[in-house]
Amino acid sequence: MTVNQRDEVGVGKSRQAKKKKGKRKIVKLESLKQLNLNAAGLDIGAAEIYAAVPEGRDEVSVRQFETFTADLHALADWLEACGVDTVAMESTSVYWIPVYEILEERGFELYLVNARHVKNVTGRKSDIIDCQWLQQLHTYGLLRGSFRPSQEICTLRTLLRHRGNLIRWRAAHIQHMQKALNLMNLHLTNVISDITGVTGMKIIRAIVAGERDPKFLAQYRDPNCKNSEEVIAKSLEGNYTSEHLFVLQQALELYDIYTAKVKVCDAEVEQLYSEFAPQVDITTKPLPPPKKKRRKNKNAPDYDLRSLLYQMTGVDLTAIDGLEVLTVQTIISEVGTDMNKWKSVKHFTSWLGLAPEKDVSAGKVLRTGTKKVKSRANLAFRQAAMGASRGQSALGVFYRRIRARHGPGVAIVATAHKIARIFYAMLKERR
Repeated sequence: MTVNQRDEVGVGKSRQAKKKKGKRKIVKLESLKQLNLNAAGLDIGAAEIYAAVPEGRDEVSVRQFETFTADLHALADWLEACGVDTVAMESTSVYWIPVYEILEERGFELYLVNARHVKNVTGRKSDIIDCQWLQQLHTYGLLRGSFRPSQEICTLRTLLRHRGNLIRWRAAHIQHMQKALNLMNLHLTNVISDITGVTGMKIIRAIVAGERDPKFLAQYRDPNCKNSEEVIAKSLEGNYTSEHLFVLQQALELYDIYTAKVKVCDAEVEQLYSEFAPQVDITTKPLPPPKKKRRKNKNAPDYDLRSLLYQMTGVDLTAIDGLEVLTVQTIISEVGTDMNKWKSVKHFTSWLGLAPEKDVSAGKVLRTGTKKVKSRANLAFRQAAMGASRGQSALGVFYRRIRARHGPGVAIVATAHKIARIFYAMLKERR
């Protein structure tokens, strides 16, 4: 092939590329139709609620209500009197929850919408205009409701989020104990891996009780401890001062209080699990043994959580590489067990913020990547991807292949996306 021929081929390919790039999908827009004739809009604040109904249903189409329980019931009565059957609401913080629960009990179809998705025209911002804008958008069927799981899952989610807070608050007092020990030059944290383990707690309790002899304290060493009694005794030679001993005592007491509260919360969660209808008969289809023996997480509950989750979902989700039992519990409490809430697995992963997307304007790609979401489920799937990345399974191989081409950040998201798809398929097909 001559140089001129190669140039002609190159020009032809570039023209084809430009022609192909110029082809854009044209979507035929239909005229707007009123789909929800009995729609209402609510703008919910901390102290007041503005509600808008269709014109002609009452003397005034916009009313203001306070947020006391009696006023919420009055709001529901007014909406019923106006013939409303579907309500769209926007709110900040958690102010919408009491309104949602009361209206749900009264039989209204509810749409909790994201305020960023219903932004009004610049300069037209007030509570009255906002509720009217919501009512108008909802009338034409232009709103999408945010995901909200069943009431049972919401209860489980509330308890588990509270349990997580208790563990975080307890961890702060562990740090206080470590600081008090370091200020007295007691290097216990250097010779044992965890001061809240068997050896550490026995020694700390003995110190708080008044024991100061390093050799006597070192006798509390557990046989599984790596360092010898001599090393531990050497680390306990310090300057015991009254103020730091006082701080250590209070931190230990608070640690014990939060530990007791976690156990009470675990009992409540275990009772809640027993109220879920079992999806599998464990006598005919018992839970298969774990693929590999995992070290128990120190924050794990005392009951058999893996078995309870298996009965609740009908599948063993811990069989997915990277998904520990506590991670599965977190995801279930956030997304529930009914995958029919999403049209497809693509909608599920997009809602999680794990699906790739791009913004295009004037034929140019402005932004690529996943959308930013604040979701515990998103974080849980990313943590599962981190766990799977170190294994020899297909997910681990996939992670390392993507990491070599695009870096660890993209690889984590891609692996989390794949784990989420497997999670969706197992719950959808119950196998």
